[in-house]
Amino acid sequence: MLGKLVGWDDTIVALATAPGIGAIGLIRISGKNALEIIDQLFPSKKISIQLSHTLHVGQLKDEDKIIDEVVVSIFKNPKSYTGEDVIEISCHGSPFIHEKIIQAILNKGARLAKPGEFTQRAFLNGKLDLTQAEAVADLIASNSNASLKTALHNMRGGFSEVLKKLRDQLLSFSALIELELDFSQEDVEFADRKKFYELITEANIITNQLINSFKLGNVIKNGVQVAIVGKPNSGKSTLLNALLNDERAIVSEIAGTTRDTIEEVINIDGILFRLIDTAGIREHANDVIENIGIERSLAKIQIADIVVYLFDANEDAKFIIEKRNELQKQNKVFLLVANKTDLLDIKKLTEKFSSLKEVIFISAKQQNNINVLQKHLVDAVLKDKIQVGDTVITNERHLYALQKVSQSLRDIQKGLDEKRSGDLIAPDIRQCLYYLGEITGEITNEDQLDYIFSKFCIGK
Repeated sequence: MLGKLVGWDDTIVALATAPGIGAIGLIRISGKNALEIIDQLFPSKKISIQLSHTLHVGQLKDEDKIIDEVVVSIFKNPKSYTGEDVIEISCHGSPFIHEKIIQAILNKGARLAKPGEFTQRAFLNGKLDLTQAEAVADLIASNSNASLKTALHNMRGGFSEVLKKLRDQLLSFSALIELELDFSQEDVEFADRKKFYELITEANIITNQLINSFKLGNVIKNGVQVAIVGKPNSGKSTLLNALLNDERAIVSEIAGTTRDTIEEVINIDGILFRLIDTAGIREHANDVIENIGIERSLAKIQIADIVVYLFDANEDAKFIIEKRNELQKQNKVFLLVANKTDLLDIKKLTEKFSSLKEVIFISAKQQNNINVLQKHLVDAVLKDKIQVGDTVITNERHLYALQKVSQSLRDIQKGLDEKRSGDLIAPDIRQCLYYLGEITGEITNEDQLDYIFSKFCIGK
């Protein structure tokens, strides 16, 4: 990990709550002069001599002018979020008051914090590793139960724990391999090659599980793209409205009513689904605008994570089999959904589509079996759920580094298979350790840190 960087021993301040009018605002100060600065602005009592983790009510003044009546919270180093002396000022939620307080603190020698600088200082002071720090940003941006759970797990060190165990084991064997190099003239082996091979095999499995979890992690973080497609007048817009429980799309008996794609978001069992109602797809549309809509529908199918192919239950079974085969050739995750079943006999429908056991029977208009369709959507997301405990990768930086770790592990395994000497295996082990350290921040650089933390909000 990097040591203290130049210019990181000063005192910073920022608004930690969202800007704008509210009941309460929170202003955070961190750094070596935080206590001294607040002593000059809070005449009610000398804050620097008070106990850590205590609250104090009083007036905040600047040059004997009252700014606001506030609550001052004290967190003395090292038992604070950043590992430095931290002061949090809870004031009234007026943007004018926020500005006055921050300006008074700046006049006493602090500077405005950069985006993510409080969390960056927590990382530099060893309060968090880099994966935990990045999970803080994911937690703030979480918009579903699944993304919240994943961010909390990683922030508490779930991902870090997996990597730390793997890195410690590799370091142990690396030390023995390096020791062998010192005794290369004596042809001795300190590292048990059999145990080392077992470790590399296990490490490969764990690494690949983490890499494979990124698909699920990306879904958890960004939502699932679901394209609702089918012929004109199959009930796509009605289905969208039924799923949303809202009249979002215009419904008409006239084929081609939906001319463009309509996108809406729905949360099902803690997972965000981005529903795309597409224009009906037919081969001979005479309307130029409808043709453009069809082209856009076909494009949405290509980028969708799941395709819901909706068809009228009166449709010929052979035609639906052809559509299923097309979707299979495209290697798409899809659901075949027969609509308008309220008008037909379910038993006869089941017999009719007996060769298509995956068909889901619904009535979008009557909202029959919509909950069944929702369950199938969730199952389609989670059916390939492969993960280590509750650890799911959501960060592309982690994915890239893990892919490098996986390649290094394969190189080590190949060296062991070919019974290479320690001096030829050692560089691959060092490479593997390097990429593991890059994920957790044990190996990093200032530019990389600036990039990572620049994506945080300023008060965090």
